[in-house]
Amino acid sequence: MTTTISPAVVLGAGAPSIDEVVRIARFGAAVTLADDALSGMATTRSIVEHLADDPEPHYGISTGFGALATTFITAERRRQLQQSLVRSHAAGSGREVETEVTRALMTLRLCTLLTARTGIRPLVAETYAAVLNAGITPVVFEYGSLGCSGDLAPLAHCALALMGEGTVRTRDGELVDASAALAEAGITPVVLAEKEGLALINGTDGMLGMLALAITALDRLMTTADISAAMSVEALLGTDAVFAADLQALRPQFGQSVSARNIARMLAYSPLVASHKGPECTRVQDAYSLRCAPQVHGAARDTIAHARLVAERELASAIDNPVVTLDGRVESNGNFHGAPVAYVLDFLAIVVADVASMSERRIDRMLDPRRNEGLPPFLAHEIGVDSGLMIAQYTAAGIVSELKRLAAPASVDSIPSSAMQEDHVSMGWAAGRKLRIAIDGLAQVLAIEVMTASRALDLRAPLLAGPATGAVRDRVRTVVAGPGADRYLAPEIAAVVELVADGSVLAAASTELGALE
Repeated sequence: MTTTISPAVVLGAGAPSIDEVVRIARFGAAVTLADDALSGMATTRSIVEHLADDPEPHYGISTGFGALATTFITAERRRQLQQSLVRSHAAGSGREVETEVTRALMTLRLCTLLTARTGIRPLVAETYAAVLNAGITPVVFEYGSLGCSGDLAPLAHCALALMGEGTVRTRDGELVDASAALAEAGITPVVLAEKEGLALINGTDGMLGMLALAITALDRLMTTADISAAMSVEALLGTDAVFAADLQALRPQFGQSVSARNIARMLAYSPLVASHKGPECTRVQDAYSLRCAPQVHGAARDTIAHARLVAERELASAIDNPVVTLDGRVESNGNFHGAPVAYVLDFLAIVVADVASMSERRIDRMLDPRRNEGLPPFLAHEIGVDSGLMIAQYTAAGIVSELKRLAAPASVDSIPSSAMQEDHVSMGWAAGRKLRIAIDGLAQVLAIEVMTASRALDLRAPLLAGPATGAVRDRVRTVVAGPGADRYLAPEIAAVVELVADGSVLAAASTELGALE
């Protein structure tokens, strides 16, 4: 997570936006809690405390959990019940997940607490916020969530830290005991009361947090894909005629029209494009990876738009079981099932694989002397001695192959748990984990395309690139030298990946064109 601190975000005054979640998770923005939300929590807490005194059993308040829901727990054992629930469910395994993912899931759990539908004390929400604001990040592990009954193990590790137990990382990344971190920050550990342990672990917050982070990343990468495609079209002496608005309007898919406009704007005023528009050009039409870029990128954009709609609905949700209803009932429900989020996480993995696949095909075309319209084989400096960018394409191809495997859906792979009480689960957490890997792979493939197209454009001299594509090429040249004898490529690829990931490629194009869509 970057050390840049964003302005504070008010939680509890309505559904948070995707941008607000990302600001807290990735950029360390502080949170403040709306007074009305805390007041509402106090009101619904009184309902839970009344039911706690009832000799009749109430799930999650005076009973066990899951398959043990019929077991009545006496009043004097209920605090132990809540603490034991958290300790036993903090059973994650594998690698530690990224700080921004843990902060995202904590932010979203806090948002649900502030809906006043969980029935827990305001003190718990205030302590949760204090932990976030102190930059204390519980250690959460890769495995442990089935995406149903909430992201149980990940959230339990966060709840454990709230109790002053387990392991956390400080704002500086130091690994310490939670008790020491809370003491250093002046935070008193929470002793959980009835219902509170359950409320802290019962939500889709991990998978939803990863979805919010993914949507933000993909918004940038889809526009970057339009930029890299335009550079490849130009470098391969392709036509910009197919991106005309009237042709795109014949198929009124929204995302397609956006991508076509971006590509057309990138190619505007290009001397290279103009150089082969005369009657001497005999090519009838370009290959699909050039001509159909708006159709593929646009379909990806529309899928992201659908994912955003699902995410926004989920951000407006109060996910817990049981839940305190608006009229004061405490009812069991199934809203913790992660299917809506899991499905779109899987959809996005398909999108990422396909956009990267098309990008890799353009990379390969620029390196092949039979198809690259007169460029040197592999864009090499001295043919036969130098390999040029041959193996950069191998790297892209290897990534694309991995992305195709990651596109296999996690959400169809339900597996029963909790003695068959939880007999169908979403695997949404797993869908989110693989999507994060896939997005990183897409950024790398697009970076290799940008790097390859930049070299190809240089090799077209004395013909010049257009203003926008040339600006991107010039930005690449600040970190990677132009054509020449073979050299160590891995650092150059890494440098361009950074330009893609931090928005520098997009910014370079925007300096010439204004904001791209």
